[in-house]
Amino acid sequence: MLKTISLIACYNLKAFLKHLQGVVSLLTVSNLSKSFGALDLFANVSFGVPQGARLALIGPNGCGKTTLLRILVGQEEPSGGEVRRARNLRLGYLPQEATFTLEGTLWEVCEEVFSDLQMQQEELHRLEAAMSDPKQAPAVLERYGVLQAEFERRGGYTYPTRIQQVLTGLGFAPQDFHLPVAHLSGGQRTRAHLARLLLSSPDLLLLDEPTNHLDMQAVEWLEEYLNQWDGAAVIVSHDRYFLDRVCNGVLELSGGRLATYSGNYTTYLQERQRRAEYLQEQFEAERERLLREVEYIKKNISGQNVSQAKGRLRRLSRLVQAMEQVGLEAVLGQKWSEVSTEATVAVSPFGVEEAERRVRALRSPVRTLPRLHLHLRSTLRSGELVLRTSNLIVGYPGRPLFRAPDIVLRRGECAALIGPNGAGKTTFLKTLLGQLPPLEGEVTLGASLNIGYFAQAHEGLKPSHTLLEEIQTVMPAWLPGQVRDYLGKYLFSGDDVFKTVSMLSGGERSRLALAKLALQDTNLLLLDEPTNHLDIPSQETLQAVLDEYPGAIVLVTHDRYLIDALATQIWEILPDESSLDVFLGTYSQRREERAQREARKAEEAARNGQPAEGSSGSAPPRERVRSPKAELARQAARTEKRRLAQIQELENQILALEHELAQLGAYLENPPADMTRVIEVGQRYARLQTQRDELLARWELLQSEAPSSAI
Repeated sequence: MLKTISLIACYNLKAFLKHLQGVVSLLTVSNLSKSFGALDLFANVSFGVPQGARLALIGPNGCGKTTLLRILVGQEEPSGGEVRRARNLRLGYLPQEATFTLEGTLWEVCEEVFSDLQMQQEELHRLEAAMSDPKQAPAVLERYGVLQAEFERRGGYTYPTRIQQVLTGLGFAPQDFHLPVAHLSGGQRTRAHLARLLLSSPDLLLLDEPTNHLDMQAVEWLEEYLNQWDGAAVIVSHDRYFLDRVCNGVLELSGGRLATYSGNYTTYLQERQRRAEYLQEQFEAERERLLREVEYIKKNISGQNVSQAKGRLRRLSRLVQAMEQVGLEAVLGQKWSEVSTEATVAVSPFGVEEAERRVRALRSPVRTLPRLHLHLRSTLRSGELVLRTSNLIVGYPGRPLFRAPDIVLRRGECAALIGPNGAGKTTFLKTLLGQLPPLEGEVTLGASLNIGYFAQAHEGLKPSHTLLEEIQTVMPAWLPGQVRDYLGKYLFSGDDVFKTVSMLSGGERSRLALAKLALQDTNLLLLDEPTNHLDIPSQETLQAVLDEYPGAIVLVTHDRYLIDALATQIWEILPDESSLDVFLGTYSQRREERAQREARKAEEAARNGQPAEGSSGSAPPRERVRSPKAELARQAARTEKRRLAQIQELENQILALEHELAQLGAYLENPPADMTRVIEVGQRYARLQTQRDELLARWELLQSEAPSSAI
């Protein structure tokens, strides 16, 4: 039976594995570890980056993501293990902060990427001049033809357009192009460096928070650019929507260990939950089996079966010690000869009471890191109408920002306020709060409102206050012990309560501001960039809490994942039109509606023989519709791109299934005494085999649909 279960060879699988042999790993990490003194940051980290991979590297703040990137690029040495890079690998690295030096203007530092093309261009000019000499003309003309073809193939005639498109896409205005880089802000210098990296087209990009200094429009441009780019990337980002749209794999660094997942961020969340549930089931079943062993030993240790009971006690003692040291997965997935090399096991067995105590004390292998324990109070029910505006113009005397249509927000709704940096989002919130008067029109607030305001710059926090004093401004009757306990829910511990606000990081300030907000009893929240500086686990917690909030929310954020999960209407500030556009629906619905509108414009422009509006600045440039033949070629290219993307996703899913089948196969080769558990695992093995075979069939079908020749 076990041989049948473990037999997985088939023609389709062989074809798939043969295909994978052609996938070259650009970078391979083996058993990597990093320590700072007595602190082990991570250990036994292993993974590969194949061609075309877009891997999201995620984990809580401080887990070592930036350190790992620096090791991959060679700027920091590991404490153990190795990083192997493919020969002649061209690697580009974007650090989180602009610590690098760039000389010249913004345009010049981007032109440096094409210095070899500029040298070729100068050579072409010299050859053109030499053609005037009849004696040299034949040889010069031949050389000129070869060099010109090479120059054109490498984009020599189009690189200035590429520079303009990339800079525009990343949010630079034409008047910025000739500014000295030294005069740019830190965020602008980081964007300039990102532009250089994209233009250089490396084999592998290592990006540390690439969306930090980009507005929403620039982030969407970067998504499209990376989705059309052929290289590989490892990306650290807190932007979950960005990871969803760009990445096809996830590396989760948490608690010093690395776990790998196929698919985008949403797929990772689902798979992480499924793995945790399965691992917990395994643990509970194994602990139940060990407790039955303990009961047998207790009954027979002084009876006729004393020899058998002692033998079972020895086996149980070494197994429990191994589980305590290397974990359940390592013990169940290996033979004892392999486990014994990793675990230090005492020769003498436990006593019976000690054995039972140690079995009951075994910890679940499903690790949960400390998370925010956020709860927003909302006991007072507001009226149905929460907010209404009439003929509203927002701005400052002599400098109006935009005119808003008459908008309405009702109880239980969430409006996401979006727009470029500097468009007036915070100004609008302050107008709604009454801190700034409208230039024209009025804002009407509903009855029985208690408003909670989360300020982006945390103006409500006094820099000289300690955390203890800040909480006591809201809860003056609380004793220091109560404040300590409360701040512990927001991941502040020990002497953190005596730190002053001025000493806190951006993420710590955000958590403190949320802690103060949660102490208020509100039914309308005005939130200005609440996820700034929060790691992904904290973002997930905040999203879940806001989703359960019964009041109304006005949300200013660049976090499109949060917007898509919560918003029932989208308010977008359009600076070029000095207006506020209101869309009743979710962010995804708005994006789809906008894409359909742009497609209709493009079709109309194609019929009229004109380029579509907004084509400049898109990335990278695509061939315009010129003829029916060209259109057929574009359609074929789009179809082929979708086919290859489907193949990639199927391969990721098949690899994940093969990994789990291998684990289950190892488990069934050394089955436990619990036949019920063996049957359950065998049934799951069979189900996964069926799933894998179905995926392989789809994979083979897609492979057979490959075009035999170009159109």
